[in-house]
Amino acid sequence: MNRPAVIDRATLPNAVEPLQDMVLEMAAQLDGLRAQFDAQMESLRHQLAELRRRLFGPRSEAMHPGQGELWSEAVVVPVPPEAFREVEAHRRRQPGRAAIGEHLPRRRVEHDLSADEKATFAAVERIGEEVSEMLEYLPARLEVIQNVRLKYRCERADGSSTIRTATAPASPLAKSNAGPGLLAHVMVSKYLDHCPLARQQRILARDGVVIARQTLCDWVLDGAELLSVLMPVLHRHVLASPVIFTDDTTLALQAPGKTVTARMWAYLAGGHRKDEHGRWQAVAPAALYDFTLDRSGAHPRRILGDWRGYLQADDYSGYHASFREGVTHVACWAHARRKYFDVVKAMPKGARPGLAHHALRFIGLIYRIESQIAEADPDVRRQHRQRRTKRVLAWFHRWLTAHAPTLLPKSPLAKAFAYTLSNWTALTVFVDDGSLAADNNLSERAMRPVATGRSLCTSF
Repeated sequence: MNRPAVIDRATLPNAVEPLQDMVLEMAAQLDGLRAQFDAQMESLRHQLAELRRRLFGPRSEAMHPGQGELWSEAVVVPVPPEAFREVEAHRRRQPGRAAIGEHLPRRRVEHDLSADEKATFAAVERIGEEVSEMLEYLPARLEVIQNVRLKYRCERADGSSTIRTATAPASPLAKSNAGPGLLAHVMVSKYLDHCPLARQQRILARDGVVIARQTLCDWVLDGAELLSVLMPVLHRHVLASPVIFTDDTTLALQAPGKTVTARMWAYLAGGHRKDEHGRWQAVAPAALYDFTLDRSGAHPRRILGDWRGYLQADDYSGYHASFREGVTHVACWAHARRKYFDVVKAMPKGARPGLAHHALRFIGLIYRIESQIAEADPDVRRQHRQRRTKRVLAWFHRWLTAHAPTLLPKSPLAKAFAYTLSNWTALTVFVDDGSLAADNNLSERAMRPVATGRSLCTSF
């Protein structure tokens, strides 16, 4: 029905049926606008809650008390029956302090009765001892190593002579008096412990050693150049593994006159191989880092080259070219879980458990099985996944496909459902191979030191 742009009493029809048609049409339009408004408000609430969580909230994704009370409301599609619910036995924490690791060196200090105490007795016989351990910290110390090179006057059989001086190890850096241990300490403190060079300068000064900050900068730059010879070897080792975990994060890069957003990528060797005796052996762990000025998909293709294996990564489009060329995508259940977790965190206090809670329960069943087989070999892990995890995934997929059409298309929950369903094939690859992991947390942990030290900008 065509209505004029401006409605007033004079333009309204007098007949009842045209008026009823106008009311129904306007009610339908109002319902559509209300649905759009509700979707936009839900999206904005989700974005606000996510921003507040990132700024002020805890980093953990653990559920709060009460959020685990799921299945309290009826759903259209049946939830997994009791046969599919994995119940983990309660494990009580053992009382007392944790034992001090056996790998630490021990220094025995004997405490005896004093001579005066022994003199009060007619005879004293040792019958045993009581040993207690105390963990102590010995502060790091600086020392000067004097390399003394002995010189000799050496005479030959023909009567001639020459001067010979013994050789001594020099500093790894030319024209430097820094030892390898000190150089390693400066670089580890900067890049792993996030201790800026200015702070290290003050720490050294407390020990009476004054080193210019520019000298520390030169040590870091020259040390990185020395270590660059290991990159090709590390690259070959990573590409020789059947599984590679990868992730990337942003870095602030100080360019001349501006600050740009650069990228740090991590590629971790993973998976298992059988040795000559047919026993599974884990690939030696190693991490290859790559620094780029943008997030172009050309960078992972440059690193991976002709490698074909399992790539455990998120759904970044830059990897898709490698997937089309034969690399198998193994998606991350932690990424999928996080989307539902964010929806739960954005819900108002006291809200009843909803679909996002139910999705977390399904994913929790997957992780509960994974925790029980974490130490098993790949063959055993595959058997458990085929027998137990596959059933949970089948029920989860049925549940997702049934509820997805009922959600507002642009809502955060609908996006979480869409992400899970669109990546379902990649999310379920791990079930058929026991050497794969259910998530990409290994590479995320490898990026954590980089993310923690993001405020330390790098310069050209």
